[in-house]
Amino acid sequence: PRQIYFDFDIMVLLRSGLIACLLASTSYAFAFKPTTHSSSFAHQNSATNKRALVNLSMSGGASAIPDLKAPPAIYEGAVAAGAAKASAPWEKIFKLGIAAGCHIGFGSYLAITVGGACPAIAEANPGLQKMIFGAFGLPFGLIMTLVTGAELFTGNTALVAASAMEGKTTRAELIKSWVVSYAGNFVGSLLLAYLAFKSGTLGNSPASAAIATAKCSLPFETAFVRGILCNWLVCMAVYMASGCASLIGKMVAVWFPISAFVALGLDHSVANMFIIPLGMMRGAQVSVSDFLLGNLLPVTLGNIVGGALCVMGLYGSAFGKWFKSKDE
Repeated sequence: PRQIYFDFDIMVLLRSGLIACLLASTSYAFAFKPTTHSSSFAHQNSATNKRALVNLSMSGGASAIPDLKAPPAIYEGAVAAGAAKASAPWEKIFKLGIAAGCHIGFGSYLAITVGGACPAIAEANPGLQKMIFGAFGLPFGLIMTLVTGAELFTGNTALVAASAMEGKTTRAELIKSWVVSYAGNFVGSLLLAYLAFKSGTLGNSPASAAIATAKCSLPFETAFVRGILCNWLVCMAVYMASGCASLIGKMVAVWFPISAFVALGLDHSVANMFIIPLGMMRGAQVSVSDFLLGNLLPVTLGNIVGGALCVMGLYGSAFGKWFKSKDE
């Protein structure tokens, strides 16, 4: 009987994984659908890259691209990235938003599976358990999002806001970017929560239900402030990663701020789109109203403040055109 159950679990996992892979592949295929122009550009770009590699090898291998940009250049890059995101068609933003929701869902899934399965450590050494919960999961979810070009609402609160501050994005484009990426993230998160629930990999662990109940029991003001602090760290991770040329640099830039926000118990709206519905599926006594109005609304508002004001308000005031003197 044990072998039969084991085989069944494997089949469920394979089926869920296949569905997730197909959906993610379809999302990216439609989001990055090639055109004749893009194919021509890719051919020209390939030839340029080959010439650059030849020149690089002849010059002794020295790289002309610094691994870390200077602070003003990081801000300029963030503005350019925000402008590109805001000008994208809404269909593309939505599809890449679904992908980002799945990525963050996978990160939350891993955090709950690993960090939520340490009751003895949590009782004997709660600080260590929080470190484990933070280090495994959400960092890799954000890394997948950044590397693949997926659209994450919380990151867009900073990048698109910076572009709007510099006059490169209209108010309508900003609203489109935020609303459509948020909707896509919600769809992707719910999809992955359902697949995680049906996979049976969480066993009898009460972690997901307990976390969902605790998050929906917070006062509005507390959830709002936790949302501010959370996205301050998340957008710092996105901002620093945008200044790194190498994958290793991006990973380091992401890992520490994201691990910190999870270990501190702060609230990320997109992660909560996965965690709370999963907890509800697993028996948490939480209503849809508790989820949407009691947690998601204040956390989302806090995330906007944390990304647009606490991060880009500060760096825009230092490096943006609004605050430069006439002599600069």
